[in-house]
Amino acid sequence: MRVRPGCPGGPAGCRGPVCRCPSGGRVPPGKRRPASIVVGDRLRLAPAVAGAEPGHAVAATADGWTVTGPDGARLLYAPARDALPHAPGGEAAPPCDLVLLDVLDDPGRLGDLRRRGVVGERTPVVAVGADHRVGGEAELTRRLALWGVHAVPDGTVLRVRPGEVRVLAGGPGATEDPEAPGEVLGGAGAPRPPRRTLLLGGSGSGKSAEAELRLAALPEVVYVATGPSGAGDPEWAERVRAHRERRPAHWRTVETADVAGLLGRAGPPLLVDGLGTWLAAVFDACGAWESRAGAAEAARRCDELVAAWRDTPRRVVAVSDEVGLGVVPATASGRAFRDALGRLNQRLAAESEEVALVVAGRLLPLP
Repeated sequence: MRVRPGCPGGPAGCRGPVCRCPSGGRVPPGKRRPASIVVGDRLRLAPAVAGAEPGHAVAATADGWTVTGPDGARLLYAPARDALPHAPGGEAAPPCDLVLLDVLDDPGRLGDLRRRGVVGERTPVVAVGADHRVGGEAELTRRLALWGVHAVPDGTVLRVRPGEVRVLAGGPGATEDPEAPGEVLGGAGAPRPPRRTLLLGGSGSGKSAEAELRLAALPEVVYVATGPSGAGDPEWAERVRAHRERRPAHWRTVETADVAGLLGRAGPPLLVDGLGTWLAAVFDACGAWESRAGAAEAARRCDELVAAWRDTPRRVVAVSDEVGLGVVPATASGRAFRDALGRLNQRLAAESEEVALVVAGRLLPLP
């Protein structure tokens, strides 16, 4: 089965410098034009499903359209959710040999496909739908690397066989050679991620969204909610609800202050959100707001957390508040909390492979 992903842009594309979106001035000419996906010579999957290719079977599923070639090779085209088949059948059956996915629409869908085995370790995932939803090429490249997704240039021709995808041609004007061996397009293309990542930022900076972005494409994640559930506080409950709805549905949520205990046990990756609410809960439990003995106990709990962070066998992304940018708290207890969280951030940063500051939704890596 031959597949031509064409220009892997969105339905409307992005017209580069003449486009009025913020991405336009940062996208090179010819990039992110409307998507065009052709299987064989006649079967078109994007911008709309049309035509037919002899020996190829097309089926609408809840995940998108599957195409099965004469040799049994299987392709899944998963557009944005609002472009999925109107009357889909069941989910795509695992495994697929190639997946063309609008990953910017919801990277959590890739995690779910991996969880169900539709995307296996050897299944290449190629991005389609790269449009206004992400800025420059550097940011697109960064996100695709986080998720283990390939980007292929316009003019690429892929040969899909059971268990193997090869690149026969790529780039404008390239000539396809059906007898050429071609380079294998491998699955699981993400580089080895850092074990410990600490993301700092102010209130509303986008640090939680960046943390979720890091882990969205994984088949299993444990979200560690360290703050209160919002019972009795409608405004806080609404915040909790918004965070919960933004997370992939297949993630598991644990509400606990025993972060050190989770770090000490093997298991799937953790997203800890966040260390500021964790420390506030510790201050409450220890009576550290006004008591020296309580403050000493809170410091001991911080020591336990740092030790567990240093020795954890699992991948973890943690979110914390950058406290050094605000006004000096008016109370002694507020200043004590600020100082304690600042020291905790410094200690965890020293034990992390990756630390970054998030400002206005933009990521600033910290060396």
